[in-house]
Amino acid sequence: MAVREQTVPSARARAAETTPRRRVKWGVIGRYIAVIVVLVIALGPFYWTAITSIKVDAEINTSPPTLIPHSFTTQSYVNAFLSVQPAFAKDLLNSTIVAILTTILALIFGSICAYAIARTKFVGKGGVLAIVLSVQMFPLIALVGPLYVFFTGPFNVYNTYVALIIPYLVIALPVTVYFLTSFFRDLPPDLEEAALVDGTTRLGALWRIVLPLTAPGVFTTAILSFITVWNDFLFGLTMTADSNAQTVTVAIPLFNGEHQIQFGEVSAAAIIVTIPLVIMVLFLQRRIVSGLTAGAVKG
Repeated sequence: MAVREQTVPSARARAAETTPRRRVKWGVIGRYIAVIVVLVIALGPFYWTAITSIKVDAEINTSPPTLIPHSFTTQSYVNAFLSVQPAFAKDLLNSTIVAILTTILALIFGSICAYAIARTKFVGKGGVLAIVLSVQMFPLIALVGPLYVFFTGPFNVYNTYVALIIPYLVIALPVTVYFLTSFFRDLPPDLEEAALVDGTTRLGALWRIVLPLTAPGVFTTAILSFITVWNDFLFGLTMTADSNAQTVTVAIPLFNGEHQIQFGEVSAAAIIVTIPLVIMVLFLQRRIVSGLTAGAVKG
């Protein structure tokens, strides 16, 4: 009789039989693809502006355009500050001063208003908060005409920092009051009541107790107000006439000549204006996230 030889399976074959097959996680792959698409859409314009700012003029005007520069130059940045728009540095300083002053004033008035809404009981408190929020939805272009007449007439502060800070407070205060009110409401009032018993005033309790305990929220509100004011173009264009108070967002379109568009200088100026905000968000993103999520989950 012929004896059939029995084949002994190899160790690799036995491991393949015992090891379960890994399934393709299409959901994870889809999320990665979605993240990549969003990053390309969000960072694509910034990348194009950045490479345009370091290209030479001959390469900027080539067709088709180059995605990776063949040569690099910083001449556009030099021209942005010197030859093309000498007042650009002054406009950059104007934006910094106006944004900082507006943010400080918005925090001072906004924290007092938010504390009053969060802690005191008075008739029409809900209506006050609704009116404050409705100002944020009001079309700002409707304010330009009356404010222009007011600032060039009886008040006579046209083309000064005051003519910019007042409209910017109209933009920043509603956001400040809304955010700080929610943060103050989530803070237990026991510590404030103890401070009041010890003899402090309401403003003293706000300064010594409430604001330090809600520091992440206050910090986040300050950043959002600063970014809003920094990026504004409408009031900077209509409430200023020259570099005496002109903001940097208004200075960028002035790089264009009568017969030529200075793409390199415009791109360099846009990068210069964007870099402070990018650095601020990158270094302070944890505080921003903690401030936005503070009080969202109660223990």
